[in-house]
Amino acid sequence: MIYDYDVYNDLGDPDSNPELARPVLGGSKKYPYPRRCRTGRPRGKTDPRSERRSDTFYVPRDEEFSEEKEISFVTKTAYSVHMLLPSLGATLKDPDLGFPSFTKITQLYKEGIPIPKLKNQASVQILALRLVKAVCDAIDKQFETPAMLEKDKFSWLRDEKFSRPTLAGVNPYSIKLVTEWPLKSALDPDVYGPPESAFTEELVEPEIKDFMTIGEALKQKKPFIIDYHDLLLPYVSKVRQIKGTTLYGSRALFFLTPDGTLKPIAIELTCPPMEGKPQWKQAFTPSLETVGLWLWRFAKAHFLAHDCGYHELVSHWLRTHCVTEPYIIATNRQLSVMHPIYRLLHPHCCYAMKINAFARQALINADGIIENSFSPGKYCMELCSMAYDQQWRFDREALPADLINRGIAVEDRTAPHGLKLMIEDYPFANNGLMLWDALKQWVADYVNYYYKDSSMVRSDTELQAWWTEIRTKGHEDKKDEPWWPVLKTPEGIIGTIITIVWVASAHHSAVNFGQYAFAGYFPNRPSIARTNMPCEDPTEERWKRFLDNPGSELLACFPSQIQATKSYGYSTCVIKSFSG
Repeated sequence: MIYDYDVYNDLGDPDSNPELARPVLGGSKKYPYPRRCRTGRPRGKTDPRSERRSDTFYVPRDEEFSEEKEISFVTKTAYSVHMLLPSLGATLKDPDLGFPSFTKITQLYKEGIPIPKLKNQASVQILALRLVKAVCDAIDKQFETPAMLEKDKFSWLRDEKFSRPTLAGVNPYSIKLVTEWPLKSALDPDVYGPPESAFTEELVEPEIKDFMTIGEALKQKKPFIIDYHDLLLPYVSKVRQIKGTTLYGSRALFFLTPDGTLKPIAIELTCPPMEGKPQWKQAFTPSLETVGLWLWRFAKAHFLAHDCGYHELVSHWLRTHCVTEPYIIATNRQLSVMHPIYRLLHPHCCYAMKINAFARQALINADGIIENSFSPGKYCMELCSMAYDQQWRFDREALPADLINRGIAVEDRTAPHGLKLMIEDYPFANNGLMLWDALKQWVADYVNYYYKDSSMVRSDTELQAWWTEIRTKGHEDKKDEPWWPVLKTPEGIIGTIITIVWVASAHHSAVNFGQYAFAGYFPNRPSIARTNMPCEDPTEERWKRFLDNPGSELLACFPSQIQATKSYGYSTCVIKSFSG
């Protein structure tokens, strides 16, 4: 078995098609990235820096699935990806075909999509969004309806369904306290236009006038924000050259009301100067007036598409799967299987490398599911690299540090878990801190049993080599950062191990298991927005279409039929299989 490091140079496939060339992630200042396990495949002919892709992706023998897991994975995942999903192309011949009505979307959960008989496979009559039941349960080919749709199919239209998932949804890692006002972009104004945000006092105060002024709100720590503006804006002009998608720099502003709930205040969308046009920027607020109401719905759809992509690329893939692989490689290279830290970590990393290999093969690869289903398109993994460069720090991956860094919590020895939450009704944080304390106590008891004092930590050559290799090889592009912990004491080991265990278990669970519940009905959480805002430099014809039938225009903005079916069929089947 060979455990060694390599860069992500196997996502593209320029040998088969120049359009499938992708940059190498890792090993450069332009595209920093964690390392993956080396496969040893030959280099490509077109791009010698890239590996030649093949049907199989090597992982060391000890990382292979068990027999039971292999059967489950092949049934649920490989079959659907390699057989069922490609067959959609035969049925949905027009990749840009949208849904003609919301009724047609709902019918997916009752009737599915008929697909042709597959070669060398039993006839599959129906393929609907819940592929798990289609592939795994040969008897019952009907698909469960997402809970939110079953309970109230119009709930996605309400603003509380927009704000609540920021605290108790599938991506609870993005919301943070507003600490500066007015907001300004840090990007170069000569390239991206005026940096001032469209969130002004004049815009915000009418939305919170029943409670307080913006100045009072800032003092009382009431405004919160999810801000993807500067991360996405550099990719807007590139993405807009791709057919069937669009992009904005975006941010959403929320206000914590006296009853402890979040009220959405405004959404800002920005397009940088391009094609001879100046920067376009506009903020949208909730409205009871018809045009304003529909523009607000469009703005929510665009922002949710951005949040959906960020969740999958950063909160899920990067911050759990991707950054964990170097820990696994170093653990197998530097720690004996009898080493106490090896035995402590092994259950939390089981199957992760095999799952990551499959992701490189069919999920995050060029022209894979992610690129075809999310707004950034072929720039998805570049954007992921930028997030790693700008946002990822090991010392902030621990839950308490993450909450403090986002301004969601402050240290308070008198409060439960030693933290006072700025938003008391924050289910992810409340439940997460209970888990964190339990994990911390367990890890502390374990580590203290083996390491009685600091001298035992410093003299453990395997342990020191393990941690050095993680920093200098596995995360080589960040090896010189000053925030890396130093393992000199038992407390240092405890803090490091609990962070790794948290990321691989509780963090992953939080961003993984709720995907179908929140995104199975895609109007609630679209993975892609295909058309620009109706008010961005509209032609007379398009503005008239919007005024005459805004619902149809919103449907045209939502994912196409094939995008919706692939994205959510894949997420429910493959991501559920990834759960191990």
